[in-house]
Amino acid sequence: MTADLDARIRLAREVERGASVLSSRVVEAFLNVPRHAFVPAFFRREGRVYRPVRSEDGGWLRAVYADEVLVTEVDGVHAEDAPGAGVGGAATSSSTAPGLMAEMLDALDVRPGDRVWEVGTGTGYNAALLCHLAGAGNVTTVDRTGRLVDAARERLGGAGFEAATVRVADGANGCPGGGPFDRIIATCSVRRVPQAWLDQCATGGVIVAPIGNALGGGAVACLTKLPDGGAAGRFLYRPAAFMPLRADGCTEAAGVVPGAGGRRTSVVGARVLDDHAFSFWAGLRLPPAVVRDGGVLHDPTDGSTVHVEDHPGRPSTVTAGGPRDLWRLVESAHTDWRRRHRPRREWCSIAVGVDGPQLVGYTAPGGEAMSWAL
Repeated sequence: MTADLDARIRLAREVERGASVLSSRVVEAFLNVPRHAFVPAFFRREGRVYRPVRSEDGGWLRAVYADEVLVTEVDGVHAEDAPGAGVGGAATSSSTAPGLMAEMLDALDVRPGDRVWEVGTGTGYNAALLCHLAGAGNVTTVDRTGRLVDAARERLGGAGFEAATVRVADGANGCPGGGPFDRIIATCSVRRVPQAWLDQCATGGVIVAPIGNALGGGAVACLTKLPDGGAAGRFLYRPAAFMPLRADGCTEAAGVVPGAGGRRTSVVGARVLDDHAFSFWAGLRLPPAVVRDGGVLHDPTDGSTVHVEDHPGRPSTVTAGGPRDLWRLVESAHTDWRRRHRPRREWCSIAVGVDGPQLVGYTAPGGEAMSWAL
């Protein structure tokens, strides 16, 4: 047995063990599609530097077949092209952790012959899994740059999936000349489901997309296209932090310094936002433009900024600037979340109207219904 086949078997078993219920066809796809063919190099973060790890380096194959995210691009520099000393900056493309990929593919419920559109080609590995599930000639995948698309096209061809359509396109605006699709999957997060995705999804079709929020409490929505042109569904149980769709206009919070404002204490510290279940719930209560950097929240629409400092053994310090104290919204959300026995993301529904509101809903055991706009 070759080393890569042995590694694929171990990964398929790990993916299957990590999921509550997983289609045997999805497990089979991970067994048959080689991840290493799509990730010839990746970055390993060391402090502030991302250093490339290539196929000739020790531990490369083991890392490629681990159930982990692999960063493959930093500020537009691909791992294959990076100097050995590494590069600085922010990660801009990656290969998703296989366990999460499996959950999303299982929710997508791809069947042979389904027309599938993927937004965010990346390395091409997820597109290859889709080709295995639907048939390569039925898969279209798009990404933002020619460098990513050309590399993915070559890798897909090398894996026997040359019939797949691989294009440079802005996924937010739909697939050029494509549709209707039976299945649409995004490997980048959006604040709201783009109208173009609804337009190009067939009635009864499925859309699987990560919905991001300011606090990092992202979740994957699984929606069914309705006869009226809208879509409705629920969220998967697994937390998901994806890089945002570039056209989505997400603002960075890094470097924001709170202006002069009131100081107070709070029993709700900044670390509560590291709880993925709560950060999803709290993110629904905050204005959509709010961004987070550690213990700093900032709303660029009105300049409101809050900085929360935790102190072991005593209340946290809150410094708020601008017209609103954003931390009051987090405190209120935390009180409500605890009172309702910590609702989980998969207990919430999502409804997307045609050119209208997009709502996340939750119905309490007693029948009380509430909703929040995305």
